[in-house]
Amino acid sequence: MEAGGPGTCGGGAETLGSEGRLAPESRVHFRVTRFIMEAGVKLGMRSIPIATACTIYHKFFCEINLDAYDPYLVAMSSLYLAGKVEEQHLRTRDIINVSNRYFHPGSDPLELDSRFWEIRDSIVQCELLVLRVLRFQVSFQHPHKYLLHYLVSLKNWLNRYSWQRTPVSVTAWALLQDSYHGGLCLRFRAQHIAVAVIHLALQAYGVEVPAEAEAEKPWWQIYTMDTEIP
Repeated sequence: MEAGGPGTCGGGAETLGSEGRLAPESRVHFRVTRFIMEAGVKLGMRSIPIATACTIYHKFFCEINLDAYDPYLVAMSSLYLAGKVEEQHLRTRDIINVSNRYFHPGSDPLELDSRFWEIRDSIVQCELLVLRVLRFQVSFQHPHKYLLHYLVSLKNWLNRYSWQRTPVSVTAWALLQDSYHGGLCLRFRAQHIAVAVIHLALQAYGVEVPAEAEAEKPWWQIYTMDTEIP
């Protein structure tokens, strides 16, 4: 089920410490991608551009050591670049002000002084660096469209009462968003991630797919039609 590409990049088992906790680098990436998501919402970004920003960030640090650059600067540049890639253009001034309020709650917008222009120039220069490191490959296939299609199909398949009384759809979307805290978006195909979050949501609420026990194949293979989910 793993996609070709970055190999172990993207937060596999090696990111766990000896006590089963996230390794320090993974904790940093978790916090920074949380910043990307919250800043993206405040900037009015749609879910796909935010997902693209997170993917750009993770892919960059698959190529570059975390200590080499400020991860929050890379995150701000990832938001700026994702807006261009997904045609939801953002102003650098808005990114700077939202970021400043995130780090300094209650602060006023920055004045257009030398500090502001230094930050702006840093974001632009970092954007160019990210593009070079990623070899200008910054367009990605996300699971969102697959998840929507699979949920609509599954809704018609399941018992109406079971679907209405359990928030499977909402939970699956929340799990998909949370998956971008790590590098699953780089390690697995979009279709498999979509099926995996539905599978987990169904398990969480104890919802069974009709006739699954009698079926020759698991229900999710109808959607993936290739390898099994590990």
